[in-house]
Amino acid sequence: MFAPFAFAGHELALGQGRALYWPAERALLVADLHLEKASWFAARGSMLPPYDSRDTLERLADAVRATGARRVITLGDNFHDDAGALRLDAHCTGMLEALTRALDWVWITGNHDEELPRGFGGTIVPELELSGVILRHEARAGETAPELSGHYHPKLRANVRNRHIARPCAVLGRGAGGSERMILPAFGALTGGLDAAHPEILGALQPARAIEALMPAKGRIARFPLWQAAA
Repeated sequence: MFAPFAFAGHELALGQGRALYWPAERALLVADLHLEKASWFAARGSMLPPYDSRDTLERLADAVRATGARRVITLGDNFHDDAGALRLDAHCTGMLEALTRALDWVWITGNHDEELPRGFGGTIVPELELSGVILRHEARAGETAPELSGHYHPKLRANVRNRHIARPCAVLGRGAGGSERMILPAFGALTGGLDAAHPEILGALQPARAIEALMPAKGRIARFPLWQAAA
């Protein structure tokens, strides 16, 4: 289920599966897939179940079907390392090749995968501007234009109705002039998370007058204040 909200003059929708849909562009945006993270750890002696890439790609395909997206834009750290594409099993390789053939696919590179392989199809770029919104991997401190990014894997930790929750979220910063910038949640299956109110995240969205966490809940966006500029 995707919950709609306004961002920088556009209507977007955030899904419980951590993808962002842009209806006017028929574009699905996902950040930080970190494909083949488990195999990277396995090569270093930490044996994790080797199913993270399959789970991530299956959820991505489900999000494409649910939204009817015709375009997918990834916001960097698509693979956990530059050699990750070489470790994909045949099933995941087939899934990824089918997705990139069927869709207008744009890979934005990240700090984990600056040298993406070109064998899967799609366009590889360091960043992209779409309808006045800059799409990049890492939020650029001091940016005043509308911006969508990833990198930080924000996760909200809060008490709601006497329950402690810790869930992936988006983090939205609003500037004094009304400009808006947002950090998307990590989409990958093995991505962990940084507290949404962590100084690294709050600093990345400056200058801002207010910063809040966004989570989809029953078809609506729940908002949680994280930081407010002094009056």
